[in-house]
Amino acid sequence: MRVVVVGATGNIGSSLVRKLVARPDVERTVGVARRLPAVGTEGVEYIQADIVRDDLDPIFHQADAVVHLAWAIQPSHDLDALERVNIDGSRRLFAAAAAAGVPALIYGSSVGAYSAGRKDRLVDESWPVDGIPSSFYGRHKAQVERMLDQLEHECPRMRVVRMRPGLIFKAGAAAGIRRLFLGPLVPTPLLRPSLLRIVPSVPGLRFQALHTDDVASAYTAAITGHVRGAFNLAADPVLDPDTLAEHFGAMKLPVPRGIARALTAATWHLHLQPTPAGWLDLALGVPLMDCRRPRRELDWTPARTSLDALDDLLDGLSSGHGESLPPLEPDRPGRTHELATGIGERQ
Repeated sequence: MRVVVVGATGNIGSSLVRKLVARPDVERTVGVARRLPAVGTEGVEYIQADIVRDDLDPIFHQADAVVHLAWAIQPSHDLDALERVNIDGSRRLFAAAAAAGVPALIYGSSVGAYSAGRKDRLVDESWPVDGIPSSFYGRHKAQVERMLDQLEHECPRMRVVRMRPGLIFKAGAAAGIRRLFLGPLVPTPLLRPSLLRIVPSVPGLRFQALHTDDVASAYTAAITGHVRGAFNLAADPVLDPDTLAEHFGAMKLPVPRGIARALTAATWHLHLQPTPAGWLDLALGVPLMDCRRPRRELDWTPARTSLDALDDLLDGLSSGHGESLPPLEPDRPGRTHELATGIGERQ
């Protein structure tokens, strides 16, 4: 089996290729990335390519499965650049997969693709996929899901799988996550779990998370199996201020929604941090997911809890940890370049 992972050096891709090379039924694992690692994962054949401009057809030739993980979250102040990668790049990738006659396409969707829902019940994969209007991430994920609907109509023999995980954490991605969402001004050494004494308590903030390695296990099962359709992925427990305060032995600090959103929007507009307010709207708006389908059809159960995954991320953030891959590598020489190039202004 020949598997091509596009976006192989990111948070999910870096864990996935390690899972694939350990599988005896996967003879070749091809990792496609915009920037090649100086030292890659043993057993992975890396190819440098950009889904926005490079020819993907020869890369996908004779592939048994293509995994689409290439996605842009920054520069958050340049929506045209994000759309070129997320929408136009996905369209080019799907067209190349169809032209190459790829039997299986596994797409990295997200809970962020879902329409708004209540937080007091779980929804399955049939919940509407229209995104949260104020979130570019949600809009783009939903738009790509509609593109997949068309692809399935045009290529009924292609096995299309959509993975919809919650927040995805691991220590090895900590430096990359810090650059994408927190920016250079956050004093990450203070984020060590043992030092957290205050948890902001925003009304309605309940979300799901899981460890990256567990996500990679679900992807591996989907790649090597025969499933189709969408799969929700999350670990227990659901994370909310009460759960987090108890876990860290911290106090809750009530923060009204309006103030939380205004503060997020203001600091983003002032280029003090890279995350626009749409991300908060998404966290408050998307529903909680029922994850029985992957347990039933993929024989998948998370090995770690959501709190384990969060602790792993915080340990990585506080120590400046990162894998030796371009999107994830630790800060070298420091954070000055992020400040000089404008927070939220570059990929």
